[in-house]
Amino acid sequence: MTATVDGASRVVDFEGLQIEYDDRVLEPRPWTAAQSHWAAELIGSAPPGPVLELCSGAGHIGLLAVRLAPRSLVCVDADATACAYLRRNAANAGIRVDVREGRMDAVLDADERFAVVIADPPWVTTDEVGRYPEDPLLAIDGGRDGLEVVRACLDVIAAHLSDGGSALLQTGPDQPDEVRALLEAYEDLELREVRVAERGALVRIDRP
Repeated sequence: MTATVDGASRVVDFEGLQIEYDDRVLEPRPWTAAQSHWAAELIGSAPPGPVLELCSGAGHIGLLAVRLAPRSLVCVDADATACAYLRRNAANAGIRVDVREGRMDAVLDADERFAVVIADPPWVTTDEVGRYPEDPLLAIDGGRDGLEVVRACLDVIAAHLSDGGSALLQTGPDQPDEVRALLEAYEDLELREVRVAERGALVRIDRP
């Protein structure tokens, strides 16, 4: 499926990146730059290999991370409109990005490995999405418990994170303990650190 940007688009400055989006795509929040900066720190000491961004939306988090710490970047999103904006934003930033449109468990080859994984999945519970009428449903609805897409991200991290690599997962502010419990199903992944951000939490997951 293909989609195009339209005349209703807006532009936000995201720490020097001009990020374009419209009402069909989640508006970039300034506080999410914290995830980009932390990812850049991890990229600096990560093993060789590209960076993967899951649920990338307009691409601002991953683009800023690899601008701060250059690496090859692969971005995945299921929404065609988000991918269209991501391609435009990457081109405007002069950053080459491999954009994969589709389900995250279907667009990655089984043997692909990534040194750092960035994930910004929807984490609002379905019964609370009405509190955010300005946000597109696909970008915020995390299912009945808010963790449906988080689980999918963890499966991808388990399958594709390099040895010695790290993943940064954005969650709701009260969800890190639930992520810790979910990680018990993965023998070689460990929750290393949690940082509380302005409107959410960032969870670092390592593969030692």
